Amino acid sequence: MNTKKGMIVAGSIVGVLAAISVKLGNPGNMGICVACFIRDIAGSIGFHGVEKLFFIRPEIIGFILGAFIIAKSSKELHVTGGSSPLVRFFLGIFVMIGALVFLGCPLRMVLRLAGGDLNAIFGILGFAVGIIFGAQFLKKGFTLGRTYNQPKSNGYVFPLFGLFLLALLLIHPSFIGLNSTHAPITYTLFVGLVVGVVAQKSRLCMVGGIRDAYLIQDFTLLIGFIAIIISALIMNNVLGLFQLGFVNQPAAHTEGLWNFLGMFIAGYGSLLLGGCPLRQTILAAQGNIDSAITFMGLLVGAGISHNFGLAGSGAGVGLNGKIAILIAFIFLTYIALTNSSDIFSKN
Repeated sequence: MNTKKGMIVAGSIVGVLAAISVKLGNPGNMGICVACFIRDIAGSIGFHGVEKLFFIRPEIIGFILGAFIIAKSSKELHVTGGSSPLVRFFLGIFVMIGALVFLGCPLRMVLRLAGGDLNAIFGILGFAVGIIFGAQFLKKGFTLGRTYNQPKSNGYVFPLFGLFLLALLLIHPSFIGLNSTHAPITYTLFVGLVVGVVAQKSRLCMVGGIRDAYLIQDFTLLIGFIAIIISALIMNNVLGLFQLGFVNQPAAHTEGLWNFLGMFIAGYGSLLLGGCPLRQTILAAQGNIDSAITFMGLLVGAGISHNFGLAGSGAGVGLNGKIAILIAFIFLTYIALTNSSDIFSKN
């Protein structure tokens, strides 16, 4: 599926399933949002206390298990790791902070636009600028270091984590919160499995799409996200979900500057990591231990965002969130500068 035609098919599947998810009960313009779903899982297991955001999202479980199963069956389960794991953990934290200031991951960003939310335009611009800004360090030799082969058994830990989440969802022990709005569990698990398979085979990643378009004029990956927008736009109109405008959009705010800057940080950080939250989740499921550590950083970042009042809301972005964006920029730039060989060699 890693061709232009394959990307159109992959993107269309994701866009259609996302729109149907909203119709069946997922929050508005949030048919699929990796950042939001990880945030809900973080709340459900006690990482933050916003009860309306407690839910073990079956989509995330499906992403993990679907990608693992298809990678295993197609002999693409390659277990590697050891590339600056602690740095990746903190990059994951800051990517999540940026995404939650905007209120969505790159995937939800384009789905918000497909639902008529014009605030997403500022997010898309910020995301693209963040990736292009980070790409300047790629030109100067940025790298987080090589990876090393790991014992094959290590590649099963993250899928087992997915099964553990599934058990918590089905058994629902008293200490697990399941309060957030959601579509039927069987459907959302199906969506997760399908998207997990599709994303693993197509390498779907918006960060990679913009990076490749900018650096080598290869638009293959970007075509997938254009297909998501078009297919979701069509389905939203068919299902009566399309609502054009800036105001009264679900789970969104109208502070354009902070929509831009939140996704600037998400794009910048994801570029340094080598992939967006969806891509990191898929890579983790197919044996990339560094991506699994990044996922844990995203999970912790979600808890930090809500415990310290960093996340945006319908009312906008608070002072804490704005300060966090500044700190994130400083940290990301420090990592980018100190891991760029051309810059380092001159000092």
